[in-house]
Amino acid sequence: MNLAFKIATRFLAKSKGQTALISLGIGIGIAVLIFIGSLIEGLQIDLLDSTIGNASHITISNREKSESVESYGDIEEVLKEESRITEVSPNISSGAFISFSDEFIQVLFRGFDFERAEGIYAFEDSLTEGSKMPSGDEVLLGLAIAEENGIEIGDTVKVTAPEAESTELKVSGFIDLKVAALNESWVVGDIEKAKEIFGFKEDEVSSIEMQVEEPFSADAIALELESEIARDDLRYRDWKASNEQLLSGLSGQSTSSLMIQVFVIISVVLGISSVLAITVMQKSRQIGILKAMGIKDSTASLVFLMQGFILGIFGGILGIVFGIGLLFVFTKFALNADGTPVVPIYIDPLFIAVSGLVAVVSATIASVIPAIKSKNLSPIEVIRNG
Repeated sequence: MNLAFKIATRFLAKSKGQTALISLGIGIGIAVLIFIGSLIEGLQIDLLDSTIGNASHITISNREKSESVESYGDIEEVLKEESRITEVSPNISSGAFISFSDEFIQVLFRGFDFERAEGIYAFEDSLTEGSKMPSGDEVLLGLAIAEENGIEIGDTVKVTAPEAESTELKVSGFIDLKVAALNESWVVGDIEKAKEIFGFKEDEVSSIEMQVEEPFSADAIALELESEIARDDLRYRDWKASNEQLLSGLSGQSTSSLMIQVFVIISVVLGISSVLAITVMQKSRQIGILKAMGIKDSTASLVFLMQGFILGIFGGILGIVFGIGLLFVFTKFALNADGTPVVPIYIDPLFIAVSGLVAVVSATIASVIPAIKSKNLSPIEVIRNG
């Protein structure tokens, strides 16, 4: 092993230009691998975050849309036992009208326990004006509702619910939920006030929303909850069922990224294998002499395996440096108008380490055919043919 390693390093050192060229080729291949993988992963994380980052992953509601979820406290006791659920927020949701300056605006009134809902909706981060969450007779308005109707903080609006008297509420702030449809329709208030306005009993809510630790397991968790809670009146909906097109797009991205990475690896392997095969021919006389001096066939083949291994290490290191550098350059030059990166890059240390390992493994595999050729060289024929 030591002898094969020494001979391999000597061969590589003697052909410095060739060694540098192969290492550079491996490095570029691994850099592309890291760049494409990190770019796609960053894009997927950004898409998921913008789609479901501040939304419910699983929603429990009544199978009848017009009916409420009764005895929701019993359901929450079951949810507390599920460690994969990170946030739980009961809420009241109902269509209503708000009136201001003789204008009637159709809205969706949503009542929350803000301390519990914050983990899902991040209302405090969404506040554009106002300094606190509403309580009692206060509400937050979607930003578009306020702008289109000239409503300001401190104004009073009347909320009219079906089959209920109008209720006057004070506007305490505006929220920008980053979705036009929500900004144009949401009026957000305290859950207890919402129960009072819409005539809900103390143990009733419209739905129970939750987020889970691993969003892609939401459908499986929803099925388990349905079995554990065992109530025929409830409906369980996960975000995946509502975002089939998004999932299809993410799957397509992952497949295309994998195909690119596979073809990059194949090209790297073929390039190394062809160069090392030529090296066998170039070094055939030296190998023949070494065999004539008593070196075993296995040691001769191990020389080229060692060469592949060493080249893989050098190429992997270069690839990691080039890849991270390429990602850094991309985030500095591919920018939106506000100065943020077009695609936020997600750097996964494990993925980068695996990419470096791929360089070593692929280079070693690429040296197998040259190693077999060197093993089969006959020292007598090589020396005779000079």
